[in-house]
Amino acid sequence: MLTIVRLTDIAILIPHQPQRFRRTQMGDNKNILLAASLSLLILLGWEMFFAPTPVPRPAVTAEAVTPPPAMPGTTPEVGVGAPPTNALVATPEPVIESPRVSIETPHIKGSLSLIGSRFDDVTLTKYRETIDPTSPPIDLLSPMTATKPYFVEMGWLSADTNLRLPNATTLWTAQESGKALTESTPTVLTWDNGAGLRFTKTISADKDYMFIVEQTVENIGAQAATIYPYGLIARLDTPKTEGFFILHEGPLGVFNSTLKEMKYDDLKKEQRVIEQSTGGWIGITDKYWLTALAFDQTLKIDATFNYATVNGRERYQTDLRGEPITIAPNERKTIKSYVFAGAKEVGLLDGYTESLGIARMDLAIDFGWFYFLTYPFFYILNWMKDFLGNFGLAILGFTVLLRGLMFPLANKQFAAMSKLKKLQPEMQKLQERFANDRTRLNQEMMELYKREKANPLSGCLPIVIQIPVFFALYKVLFVSIEMRHAPFYGWIHDLSAMDPTNIFTLFGLIPFTMPSFLHIGIWPLIMGVTMWLQQKMNPQPADPIQAKVFMIFPFVFTYMLATFPAGLVIYWAWSNILGILQQWVIMRRMGVKI
Repeated sequence: MLTIVRLTDIAILIPHQPQRFRRTQMGDNKNILLAASLSLLILLGWEMFFAPTPVPRPAVTAEAVTPPPAMPGTTPEVGVGAPPTNALVATPEPVIESPRVSIETPHIKGSLSLIGSRFDDVTLTKYRETIDPTSPPIDLLSPMTATKPYFVEMGWLSADTNLRLPNATTLWTAQESGKALTESTPTVLTWDNGAGLRFTKTISADKDYMFIVEQTVENIGAQAATIYPYGLIARLDTPKTEGFFILHEGPLGVFNSTLKEMKYDDLKKEQRVIEQSTGGWIGITDKYWLTALAFDQTLKIDATFNYATVNGRERYQTDLRGEPITIAPNERKTIKSYVFAGAKEVGLLDGYTESLGIARMDLAIDFGWFYFLTYPFFYILNWMKDFLGNFGLAILGFTVLLRGLMFPLANKQFAAMSKLKKLQPEMQKLQERFANDRTRLNQEMMELYKREKANPLSGCLPIVIQIPVFFALYKVLFVSIEMRHAPFYGWIHDLSAMDPTNIFTLFGLIPFTMPSFLHIGIWPLIMGVTMWLQQKMNPQPADPIQAKVFMIFPFVFTYMLATFPAGLVIYWAWSNILGILQQWVIMRRMGVKI
C-alpha cells in the first residue's frame, strides 16, 4: 500500500515525451485508464456477486462428538531406546461431563477438567467480543463437548506399554475439593497407578494468563521407570482468520531462539513437521490471542506440528515431548511446565521471558521483517498513549515525531519536486521546440537539469528510505491488541475497526445498511482529499491522459482504505496533512506557484 501511494511522486519525475510521440503515448495511456477502470469494476463485481458467504457450523452436542482416534504413530514402540517423535494423542477423548476445578484469577474465569487434567475452559474477562461492554467476553479454550474444541493437555509417556500412566480419560483427585484455582491458592491433583507410581500435579496461576504446572512422579515400587513428559495443544476445525498476508495465524513456536510458523493450509499439506530444541515453546496463535506451552528451558525437547481429519473434522495439534526421566525405587522427580492462555500483550510476553526464562515469547506477536523498527515503534506508541491518555492521540503524536525524524529527507524530496515544477514552463517550451527531434530534446532536457542543478530522480531516494518506516508503523497498528476497541474522538469508538460512517447513507441519516463494497466513511474521505491535494501540489504530467490516470489514484485508495482500521486511516490522513504543510512552506520559499 505504502509503495503504491508514493508511486505518483516517482512517476512525475520522468521526463516528458516529445510531441510526435504523444499520439502513441495517448493510446497507451487510454489502455492504462481502461485497465484501472476494469480493475475497479472487478473489485466491485467480486464483492457483489462472488464473495463467499460464511456457512454457519451447526452446534455440536456431546452425543454428536466422535472421539478422534490416535494420530499416526502415537503409541511408542516397545523396546525402542530413542524416544518416538510423534503426536501425543495416545487415548480416546472423553465425551462424558467432567468434574471440574474452578479457575478464578483477575483476568481469567473458567475451570480445569479433572478427567485428563485438561485446560479446556478459559474465558478472558478483560476483553469483549465487541465494543459493547455487555457483549460476551472472549472464550479462548473449550472442551470436547463445545462447538469448537480447543484445549491443553499435559502428562507422561513411556516406551513400556505395560506401564500404566495417566491419560486423557484418567480421573484425577483434587486434594481440596471445591476449592478454586486462584492467584494465591494453587490446585493439587493426584493419581496413583496402583503399580508403584504416584503422580502429582501442582497447578498455580499468576494474575495474568500464565499457569505453572509442577508434575511430580514418586516411585514406591520395586522397579525403576523411564518416562517422558509431554504437553499438547489441540484445536478442532479450522478457525476463522483475518486471511491477511502480513499476519500469521496458526501453529507456531520458538526453537533454539528461532521462530517457526506454520499456516493452517501448509500444515494440512505436510501433516507433520518435527523440530528439536533445547528449551523454547510451542503453541497456536490468533490475531490477538495465544495458547502456548513450554517446559523448563534447560530440557531438550522434540516439538511436533500435526494435522489429521477425524470423521470429517479437522484436528490441528502442537506438542512437546521432553527427554526421558528415569525414576529409581524410593525416588521422586519433578518437571516444571508452563501453559499460557491469553492476550498477546507485548509487555506481558516480554515479562515472562525475563521472569520465567521462556525464550522469545514476544515473537508470538507478528511484528514482521522490520522487527528492529516495529518493536521500538510499539513502545513509543504505548508510552505516548499512557502520556496522552488516548491511543488515537498517540498515533497523531507519533506521526509528528516520525515526520520530524524524516524532515531532512522529506525536505530534499519536496525541494526536488518543487524545482521540477518551477522548470515545467521551460520544459514545455523545449518539448514544443524539439517536437520532431527526440535525441535533441533529451540533450536539451539534460542541459536544463544540469544548468538548474535539478535531478529528476533526487526525490526517489527519500521515498525508498521511508517505505520500511511507514510499513513498520502500519504493522504495529495492525497487530497490536492495545489498539483493539480503543476509542478516539467523535464517531470513532474502535480504532481497530473501519470508520462506521458511510457517505452512501449520508453518514447515518438514511437508516439503511449498505453492502461492504459501498462503504466509505468520513476519515477515508479526509485521507482521499489530502492525497488529492498532494498530487495537485506536485509537478503535473504534460500529457493530459497521464495526468487523469494519476488523478484516479486518490479515489481508488479512498475506496481501498475505507474498510481498513480507522487508526491506520487517521495516521495516513494526518501524515498527508503534515506533508502538505511541509511542501507548502518549501514551495513558498522557492517561489514556486502553489
